[in-house]
Amino acid sequence: MSRTTHPTPDSQEGAVTSAPGPGPGPGPRPLARAAGSPLWAQLRADLLRRLDEGEFHDVFPGEHDLVAEYRVSRHTVREALRKLREEGLVTAQRGKASRFTASRPLEQDIGEAYSLFRSVEEVGAVQRSVVRALDRRADGVIAARLGLEESTPLVYLERVRLADEEPLAVDRIWLPADVAHPLLDVDFTHTSLYDELERHCGRSIRGGWERIRAVVPGRGERILLDCPATTALLAIDRLGRDTDGRPIEWRQTLVRADRFAVAAAFTAHDYRLGASVQTP
Repeated sequence: MSRTTHPTPDSQEGAVTSAPGPGPGPGPRPLARAAGSPLWAQLRADLLRRLDEGEFHDVFPGEHDLVAEYRVSRHTVREALRKLREEGLVTAQRGKASRFTASRPLEQDIGEAYSLFRSVEEVGAVQRSVVRALDRRADGVIAARLGLEESTPLVYLERVRLADEEPLAVDRIWLPADVAHPLLDVDFTHTSLYDELERHCGRSIRGGWERIRAVVPGRGERILLDCPATTALLAIDRLGRDTDGRPIEWRQTLVRADRFAVAAAFTAHDYRLGASVQTP
């Protein structure tokens, strides 16, 4: 009669590594060297499965706990956690325990209008904004992009967007003051610009265009978004038009590329990733 033995965390990881609670249900599942993928990759995948099943919402186990749970070496655990941190799924700060972020990177379908506020809320995270500026000013370049005279007054809103208190994006928005002046009295800490635009100004964004490109963040942007030097940003330029086709929004958003993704659907006869745009 054969018997399966389990290696200790300090010993060499054997051909099969077991963990308590195999099979369906909560808790860890066995990791197997013979499975054809590294143990750290199997561990990463099982941690994500457990997250999807509702574990770790309040507390995330430390390295020692994971070593004991999965009966693997500390090196395996550290490699799995390193990958999760690179993907923006685990946060770690000096003096604080590691924890899962509330959700995977936000994924936005291409081909439909969207709100970053709603995208964050839909994945179960709490959206909050830190307003850095909300005022009336002139900007000749932006006014021209909106088809206005260069001296036309604009309402300017700048805010850092947070998802579960983790920096996600920096939004900079310009709107014609003759349309948006009621927004100067709005608290944008926890609300959508488009909701407030419709509520206070009677205007809706019904069309327009946007361009998404990858950029390397500067020092100030890295500080604002608390992102490592190795993390790129997605720069999103958007021109929004109201129901009459008038341009009433110019927006520049910088979003952490490790926390945001775009996706497109296709069929055998149709794949429209984007449309040609003209920038004034």
